[in-house]
Amino acid sequence: MTSPVDDLHTIRDLLRYAASRFAASPLYFGHGTDNVWDEAVQLVLRSVHLPLENNNIFLDARLTRSERDLILNRIERRINERVPIAYLLGEGWFMGMPFNVDERVLVPRSPLGELLENGLQPWLGDTYVQRVLDLCTGSGCIGIGAATVFDEAEVTLSDISEDALAVAESNIELHGLQGRVQAVCSDVFDSIDGRYDVILSNPPYVDAEDMADMPEEYRHEPELGLAAGHDGLDIAHRIIAKAADHLTEDGLLIVEVGNSWGAMDDAYPDLPLTWLEFESGGDGVFLVTARDLRQWQAKKS
Repeated sequence: MTSPVDDLHTIRDLLRYAASRFAASPLYFGHGTDNVWDEAVQLVLRSVHLPLENNNIFLDARLTRSERDLILNRIERRINERVPIAYLLGEGWFMGMPFNVDERVLVPRSPLGELLENGLQPWLGDTYVQRVLDLCTGSGCIGIGAATVFDEAEVTLSDISEDALAVAESNIELHGLQGRVQAVCSDVFDSIDGRYDVILSNPPYVDAEDMADMPEEYRHEPELGLAAGHDGLDIAHRIIAKAADHLTEDGLLIVEVGNSWGAMDDAYPDLPLTWLEFESGGDGVFLVTARDLRQWQAKKS
């Protein structure tokens, strides 16, 4: 295909071209955008480090040839290789903040961001948050988001993947949180010490059927961060088994299990899980208190 680099000159030109190319292609949107236009805006504007909002002043700005070449190359990779835009840019967004991302970590997209933006209310009540644990942290976006909300809390980012932790550590530095946020290599709770007021987790939760059927875009993400056995609950089971040992008396456990929520309900009929609702979309997130976990465990023993 002949490159249109000599025919497209302004940001507006590139936005129109990207939107047209994306609309004519069998792309899947699920890594931060849900439509052709938003996908085009993110790719074009962030490729030249311009803001995603309040950007009308730039639309008729002319781009250099190297900038046009870069954008056109990324458009073709998005279409032909089905690479998520976050990987093309090396940047994902969560709670309005940028995060370094690459194919060592999942692209940030958890509805847990909405909960954090609301201060975990009304669930948290008057509990003062001193320590937060982000299990299966990946890029670190959830734990770092928590650190910005609970600005006196110490936050632990935990993951089994050293590669993921390298990305998380880069994001700790990006947001200047070296004093309060630490990254720890741990297989779920195996290397975790002490108790936390809040444990947040977006663990692997994709079941075998969904792994086989997922769109090509997800094939670029690390399987370690997605696959969780036949019912999608391999990691969730381990979290439930040990979470009470790592929660304070008034602690909260909040876990995202996505499409595996039905299997989760079936597996724990006697555990009072609260399934949360989100104004901005998303589901499959449960909350359970430390007290309910301990009472449930006591009845089992």
